[in-house]
Amino acid sequence: MSRTSAQAAAAATPWYRTINAEQWRVLAAAKLGWMLDALDFMLYTMALNQLRVYFMFDDAVAGFLGTATLVMSGVGGLIFGWIADRYGRTRALMGTIVVFSLASLGASTSQSVLQLLFWRTVLGIGMGGEWASGAVLVSETWPAHLRNKAISIVQSGWAIGYIMAAVFAALILGSSRFGNEGWRWLFLVGLLPALATLWIRRNVHEPRSWTARKPRANPFPVIFGRELLARTLLIIALGGAVQFAYFGLFFWLPPYLARPVAQGGAGMGVVGSLQWIVLMQIGAYFGYLTFGFIADLLGRRRTFVLFMIAAAIIAPVYGKLAATSPLALLVLSPLLGYFGHGYFSMFGGFLAELYPPEVRATGQGTSYNLGRTLGAFGPSTIGALGSLPGVGLGLALSATSAFFLLAAVLVFTLPDRSGQALE
Repeated sequence: MSRTSAQAAAAATPWYRTINAEQWRVLAAAKLGWMLDALDFMLYTMALNQLRVYFMFDDAVAGFLGTATLVMSGVGGLIFGWIADRYGRTRALMGTIVVFSLASLGASTSQSVLQLLFWRTVLGIGMGGEWASGAVLVSETWPAHLRNKAISIVQSGWAIGYIMAAVFAALILGSSRFGNEGWRWLFLVGLLPALATLWIRRNVHEPRSWTARKPRANPFPVIFGRELLARTLLIIALGGAVQFAYFGLFFWLPPYLARPVAQGGAGMGVVGSLQWIVLMQIGAYFGYLTFGFIADLLGRRRTFVLFMIAAAIIAPVYGKLAATSPLALLVLSPLLGYFGHGYFSMFGGFLAELYPPEVRATGQGTSYNLGRTLGAFGPSTIGALGSLPGVGLGLALSATSAFFLLAAVLVFTLPDRSGQALE
């Protein structure tokens, strides 16, 4: 066969047939970890209204608990990013899953708000660490020209985990069998992800790019050194803007939809709001999944800006109409899910390309999750705004639009090296 014929045959081969079994297993492990991370994180949001009554705290405290989890995810990204660079991506991934699973188990035993706060902060450490290790593992294992697609497939696991949390909440919190302590049983569900580590340990290996080099003893002087400091700070700012908008909006949507109208909500109850949450997360799933494919056509930064602008427009409209128009929810829920989530599929590959291999996991995990630490103030800020007289949660959710637009500007301060091979 001539060279021209071989190139034509390769071009005609569907991309998914060019991926080997090991690469698919890596993708499955990272997606599974991210899906289960979402499950454990969202269980708190689903149980929030019952927790408020049980422990007698207001929206400001509820938002603070959410913020504490996200702040500690920054710590988790730092810790497990370093572990991933030092001891391996797969080992770090398994460790994060164990941490957030045991934290959910611990939360089910809480007897006070302080105990609940402790366990949610531990969960945050595992949450931040999972993203740092899983995204790097995929970025280093998959071919460069397929990196956008691979990260999109991994990121779509978050929507599945979100839907699982909503379904478990409807089954448990919607049943009178568990009374006012149904939240304890709901948090017990969060222990299940620990079982995933058994499969990962047996089937997923470290990438060659990690095994072929000597780990750096201390990566932080490189990440925050003269050459990379500005880049690291810009990544933190971009991640902070995006995650302030995201967590400020989607942390509060489930309790807003379920809360009675007299208390400033949409009055749907836990079971009644399930259909809209599932519809929204179906939209999110396809947003995550298609982002990489669209980015390959339009460019990664242009696609990101498209998603940011659309989310900024849809979010305030959704908050305004949620309590009054079921038809609007039918149309807007999947759209908000699609544009309000899909942009996260940019970050895994985008950031992996911005750091050298010996500090890649630490740099990516630290910068992105420190951004999450800034974005962590989204839930507490929106909760405080919603508690103001005459404001309410529906109107407070509109404040997130400004941060979507800020992120659309910040993305152009960083280079786009899409398709470049990783060392």
